[in-house]
Amino acid sequence: MYVLESHGSSPGRQGFKMMVSDSGRLSGSIGGGFMEHKLVELCRKELLSKDFDPFFKKQVHKADVPKNKSGMICSGEQTIAFYLLKPSDLTTVEKILTSGTGVLEFNQNGIEFLPDKVQDKKFELNLHSETSWTLREDLHHFPVLHVVGGGHVSLALSKFAHELGFEIKIYDDREGLNTVEQNNYGEFIPIDDYENIGESIPPNPQNYVVLVSFGYRTDKIILKGLIDHEFKYLGMMGSEEKVKQLYQELSEEGVDQDKLDKVYSPIGVQIFSKTPEEIAISILAEIVRVKNT
Repeated sequence: MYVLESHGSSPGRQGFKMMVSDSGRLSGSIGGGFMEHKLVELCRKELLSKDFDPFFKKQVHKADVPKNKSGMICSGEQTIAFYLLKPSDLTTVEKILTSGTGVLEFNQNGIEFLPDKVQDKKFELNLHSETSWTLREDLHHFPVLHVVGGGHVSLALSKFAHELGFEIKIYDDREGLNTVEQNNYGEFIPIDDYENIGESIPPNPQNYVVLVSFGYRTDKIILKGLIDHEFKYLGMMGSEEKVKQLYQELSEEGVDQDKLDKVYSPIGVQIFSKTPEEIAISILAEIVRVKNT
């Protein structure tokens, strides 16, 4: 099952996928709740016992609609396509796993993988009718998270961000950090001098940047080097007192206050976090909120 499109407060978003095997194994999700349970049972009791052509179902999450009622009342709606995967489709799966880039296409005839193809948006949908549709998903369209600093918070942040589908780049000017050596979730990029950090992280309005460096001095240098760049999110770890003092110094050095006001600092959602893992969760919660709005 594949969510072709979603609107409003729909629990299943465009691109959500779920596999139902004839052995009873489930993988992924199309939004959960009663709707997912109902459609899983449809697959188990009817679809897995026969060959079928691709089709889709619209699910409306309201109690007062005459048809396509999902059984949920969250007020949104989603369209879910159903596909039967056969042993012959393993070739397509292998191509996806071995290719660096590519676009996955879902249409009324089946699933096709277009290797090395890229597109401007992650999803491109043309829903013509119940018997004609095309959705293309760019499999390499991952949000990029730049983490400046390779310490314990960076390691925890990289781990959780990887689970959320971010492409991760880690920067540090220190050699032999055990937390960097343990970090298998992203690409490590050594920095010779933080004064030149703006060259290593170019402006990109779709990218996310988190400053969790060794201390006050390096944070100031890094922030000053990136403050004129446009990012989707720029956040810096630190106490309120540290941030206040750092901002005052940068303001006195000519940094525009409007640009400082756009920095998320103290970073993260306030959950009174103490450990590196809790801090990482608070940071990611804030990033996800920015990403999804």
